[in-house]
Amino acid sequence: MSEELTQEQRIMRMMRKVLASVIRDTTPQPGMRHTLSETTLEGVRDCLSLIAAREAELAEALGLGRNERPHYVDQKPADTTVVRINSASLRKRGEDTD
Repeated sequence: MSEELTQEQRIMRMMRKVLASVIRDTTPQPGMRHTLSETTLEGVRDCLSLIAAREAELAEALGLGRNERPHYVDQKPADTTVVRINSASLRKRGEDTD
């Protein structure tokens, strides 16, 4: 993203990353009981939903698309089609190339 992030966007991004890390770090092995209570897990889910909703509001207010993804400067957009043109076909008929 080339635009500078607002303070609120940075806060939302950091909160989302920290909550995702907490989930990743506390997720038990299959068959094991989770260390967090069901109420806490529901609270984390609700927080992530609120963060996603606020990020969407901020993106809309700034005129950003919801599906924007980072890309390399020299990377062509996915919807770009390159059409090859044969330069010989552009010459006038009967024109000698010598």
